Amino acid sequence: MKSDIIVIGGGASGLMAAIGAADVLSRSENGGVVTVLEKMPKLGRKIMITGKGRCNFTNVKPWGDFSGHIRSDVNFVSPSWHNLTPEKLVDFFKSNGLPSVVERGDRAFPASHNSGDVVDALHRVCTLGGVKIVTGCEVKTIDKTARGFSLDCIQTTVKERRVKDPERPWAKPQVKTETTIEPVEFSCSRLIIATGGLSYPGTGSTGDGYMWAEELGHTLVPCFPSLTALVPEGYKKEGSTLPGEIKAVFQGRTAFGKKKERRIAPLPSWYPKFEKHIERIQPLSELGEMFNGTTLENVQLSLLVNGEQVQSEFGDIEFTDGGLEGPLGFQLSRKAVKALIDNQKVAVSIDLKPAVELEKLSEDIHARWEEVIHDPRSKGQSFQRVFRILLGKLIPWNLTTAFLRMNPKVSVDTLASALKDWKMEIAGFVGFERSVVTAGGVSTGEVVAKTLESKKEPGLYFCGEVLDMDCDTGGYNLQLAFSTGYLAGESAAKSL
Repeated sequence: MKSDIIVIGGGASGLMAAIGAADVLSRSENGGVVTVLEKMPKLGRKIMITGKGRCNFTNVKPWGDFSGHIRSDVNFVSPSWHNLTPEKLVDFFKSNGLPSVVERGDRAFPASHNSGDVVDALHRVCTLGGVKIVTGCEVKTIDKTARGFSLDCIQTTVKERRVKDPERPWAKPQVKTETTIEPVEFSCSRLIIATGGLSYPGTGSTGDGYMWAEELGHTLVPCFPSLTALVPEGYKKEGSTLPGEIKAVFQGRTAFGKKKERRIAPLPSWYPKFEKHIERIQPLSELGEMFNGTTLENVQLSLLVNGEQVQSEFGDIEFTDGGLEGPLGFQLSRKAVKALIDNQKVAVSIDLKPAVELEKLSEDIHARWEEVIHDPRSKGQSFQRVFRILLGKLIPWNLTTAFLRMNPKVSVDTLASALKDWKMEIAGFVGFERSVVTAGGVSTGEVVAKTLESKKEPGLYFCGEVLDMDCDTGGYNLQLAFSTGYLAGESAAKSL
């Protein structure tokens, strides 16, 4: 099967690469064929779970502000961003039937707040542009040829048909599933690798693009999870549920809402492993259960590496079954994970009252304490009970038990300091199985920033998370996926 351009990967960057390529070819004299190969049964699996299903697809900040949220080489992504800015991306979706809304922090969402609508819009534009989309097609090997590239693939086709039981003609037909697996070969003049990183392997992101990049002569910057949960000391039960192994976990629900059985698939032997990686499915300890489900708003979170503060952010924290997450947890996780991998001592400090000076907070606490102890309802109560009532007036009630567990010697006189500097040692982090993005990847020093063509292999292009390119949470990563995808597609088509 021959194509002018093949895009491997049917995610955000891959679909946008196909759209960019098809748009250029539609205006050329000779036209051309663009094909997308996606190994999963459906397109855009990772887009579907973005933003908890709402899909924060971009951030509309101007470049001066946007670039401050890029954690890799800013100069490398600048040409892509300016070629397809957030405003152009918003207009693109609007012109294709998907209006958007901008919420706090300049984050843009589809007006429907349905991530599936983003995937549908991308699919529709590809189809209207003549792009051939092949799902269930896993690329196994890539070979360089005199005319471009040859790809050996495995095509999986699933067909359902209704069959009547001859012995029970009155009964409803039964659905029979037929699965066929057969080898198929593709060839192309230009190849775009848009396979994503290692994050959420259940969506198909298992690092295939890294293997091919290395085989084709490229250098990989070591990968590690970013925008992931940090696990405080004592948050999880000791011992791993899956010792020594990292697995892709698939879990869903039936049509009736019941949980399906968990299926665990082993990942490749080369998949990165980290000593401080803690499986998200590892059970919570008693302390973890005290934290789980609590949200802290408008707090200051600081990251300490070897006792020195290296980052501090203001916003919201969420304690989940994974650990410390939310916007602040994610923002600090990149540096925290890198430090943990380097065997450095990592801790966080939470200032629960960042808007109040220590002295003023102490005065307020003593005043509240006088009110509490002279309240008739406090009569006959133990000191511990009355002290917890005081604490409940200062922080969420469901967090008071955990706070007192971690600060057993706190008193009325020291409470202000404890609230302004609640330290937690970090034991580890949740790995790629639930990290939002992958830091590291194909070295951008070996890719031309203005075209995204490989400097090592002419006719080969990279885009999206497979590159050493990552940002903060808030729509920045998807914007760069779309921008690099569109530029790679345009560039590949113009080079034909």
